[in-house]
Amino acid sequence: MHGAQGTPVGGGDADARRLAWVYLSRVVEGPCAALSMLIESVGVVEAARAVRERALPDALRGPTELRREIDRAEQDLAHIERLGGRVVTPDDAEWPAWRMLGLRQLDPEQDADAAVPLVLWVRGKRSLLETTERSIAVVGARCSTGYGNHATGEIAGELAARGWTVVSGAAFGIDGMAHRAALAVGGMTIAVLACGPDRPYPVQHDQLLAEIAETGLVVTEYPPGTSARKHYFLARNRLIAALADGVVVVEAGIRSGARNTVKWCRRLGRPAMAVPGPITSAASVGCHRMIREGEAFIVTRAEDILDEAGPLRLSLPGAVPPSPEDNLSGDEALVLAALPSTGSRLPRGVAVDTGLPVPAVRAALSALEIAGLVGCDGDGWYRLNAPATSTATIVTAHERHR
Repeated sequence: MHGAQGTPVGGGDADARRLAWVYLSRVVEGPCAALSMLIESVGVVEAARAVRERALPDALRGPTELRREIDRAEQDLAHIERLGGRVVTPDDAEWPAWRMLGLRQLDPEQDADAAVPLVLWVRGKRSLLETTERSIAVVGARCSTGYGNHATGEIAGELAARGWTVVSGAAFGIDGMAHRAALAVGGMTIAVLACGPDRPYPVQHDQLLAEIAETGLVVTEYPPGTSARKHYFLARNRLIAALADGVVVVEAGIRSGARNTVKWCRRLGRPAMAVPGPITSAASVGCHRMIREGEAFIVTRAEDILDEAGPLRLSLPGAVPPSPEDNLSGDEALVLAALPSTGSRLPRGVAVDTGLPVPAVRAALSALEIAGLVGCDGDGWYRLNAPATSTATIVTAHERHR
């Protein structure tokens, strides 16, 4: 087993690893591609030591300098436990590895926030992995209209009633209505915050967030005590997109932040959808523009959304080759071929041989591991003799996440 960032779960003491993840989460407070790369190379415990001792490459000295001496990991863990929550790291079974594959394939040079979160701070008893198996993000304007609230209630309520998790950002307007609609039908909903798990934002939604945590999940990558900041909302939007099978926008002004969520959704290769509004409504101008410019599909009901974002139904060929490896193509095939029959290799070495960027190699290795074709230990990645899943699973996984 390994974490979503390629670090071996079995390497080192589990408690030491968890403390290292939590320490680093507070040091950088949000996505940090350079730190993720360091963890990939040396492991999370060694990366934490390097940050403490300033034994770092130039790219990491700036992002870690301000808070590297703040080591309150044990207090943070105790704090989240008092809230009835927990920290979920890439070492944990409920880490949503599939959901994070898309983020790992993005180029951080194009966008600094294009990185997998180091950890996720979670309030609620549900499994994060299971709760995000079938999920749709519903977002939109904070200053919503009666029309937008009605459309959101109908759509989010129907999705939740059908067993889909509704993901949103707990903001005023459309976000809050989406959460309430899911709760009203006894459905599942996830609120993704741009602040610490103990900081309800907006404060008027304190009770709403408590209700969500009671039956669903409240999730953030920011450690306890972290206040909301403008930039954190933009970084948060990538998690809303990553934790869902698609994003639906109900009402968006011309400069709406919901369009930022749609950008992440499209970059992750997932369908973006928008609900049209009255042509006279300024609150729907952003939705109309996204539809007109081809950034989003037009949807008006839950059935439309599930047609775009629902489970893929692949028709497999009648004669399935005996070896699952024969069904691979693209990055997965290249990466598997680069692994030796005996021994292990690190992602950087595989990247050199295949010509693929390191993030693409890491994503392919994660897909191959979930398909049962490769494993990971303290020395790197290696082939497995017996696949753990069916050929149909491997083909579906490749097509869905390539």
